[in-house]
Amino acid sequence: MLPLEPYYELSDADLDRRIAIAKQALGSACVILGHHYQREEVYKFADLTGDSLKLSRLASQRADARYIVFCGVHFMAEVADILSAPGQTVILPDLAAGCSMADMADLPRVESAWRQLGEILDVDGLVTPITYVNSMADLKAFCGDHNGVVCTSSNATRILEWAFSQREKVLFFPDQHLGRVSAHALGVSLDEMVLWDPTRPLGGSDPETLRRAKVILWDGYCSVHQMFQPAHVELFRARHPGIRVIVHPECSFEVCQMADLRGSTELIQKSVRESPSGSVWAVGTELNLVNRLKHEMPDKEIHFLCPTICMCSTMFRIDAQHLCWTLENLQAGEVVNVISVASEVAAPARVALERMLAIV
Repeated sequence: MLPLEPYYELSDADLDRRIAIAKQALGSACVILGHHYQREEVYKFADLTGDSLKLSRLASQRADARYIVFCGVHFMAEVADILSAPGQTVILPDLAAGCSMADMADLPRVESAWRQLGEILDVDGLVTPITYVNSMADLKAFCGDHNGVVCTSSNATRILEWAFSQREKVLFFPDQHLGRVSAHALGVSLDEMVLWDPTRPLGGSDPETLRRAKVILWDGYCSVHQMFQPAHVELFRARHPGIRVIVHPECSFEVCQMADLRGSTELIQKSVRESPSGSVWAVGTELNLVNRLKHEMPDKEIHFLCPTICMCSTMFRIDAQHLCWTLENLQAGEVVNVISVASEVAAPARVALERMLAIV
């Protein structure tokens, strides 16, 4: 295996040149996936760009791609492996690229919550577990095993609608904000939602409150999107009368309610791109994506909806050095940083993912 350290002695120009050479040598045997939040020096080499689920589905359709190099974070690479075609290998250039939100819910604590709820409710008859795609594979498997489902930021409301057609209640993890915003859009009042703190018995609630609740929200959040505050929306509206505010639904309920639009990374890009020249926007999502939109559309005034830098630090771990190292190892016949989900986890996780795809 080629060592990583020497790659940090290369200039930006040398890295670009060597990545391009390795890509060309590997040809169609390797597909590079770039999530929208990736830094530009990595994103520009992606063969496919998009959000995590879209990328995984597209990569699985590249039958000639033996190697899927996912420039994203760990849970994304897991989804790619679960959905990959036979003979495809998924690689994460830096294994330390994780997701703090995904880490806020793990299988032992979710299973503990399910057991505790089972002491006061008929969980199998009344509760549908829903995990946001930003979660580890074993939580997707948990949902697959308990007649639950996966959701994304673009389809969470539709998935909740389906869940309520099946059972009375929902356990939604790991992102409380996406769950709250999406359920409220269906007419569920805030009084019918309860926050589950996994560090406290019964999530810090009481049996009667849990029996009344329609939505039980896991106490998790995105460290980037929680940085956006109502005061930021007020500030930009005061400074730029007529500005349109668009935010990701991982932002707080208050910020989402104040925005003109909310939606996934795909919807944010589509909305800004399709707006007329001269449009003024404040965008509440990760900084790399906002900067890319500003660069792409100089005819529009695009602002980052926060006075401080909000960058996904774990996503930022995938750098040009790791990408170059990964590709040149592949070129030399060495496969590094393979992400492989065990079959006993992958099978029920795929059930939950396919259930989502059948719904939407």
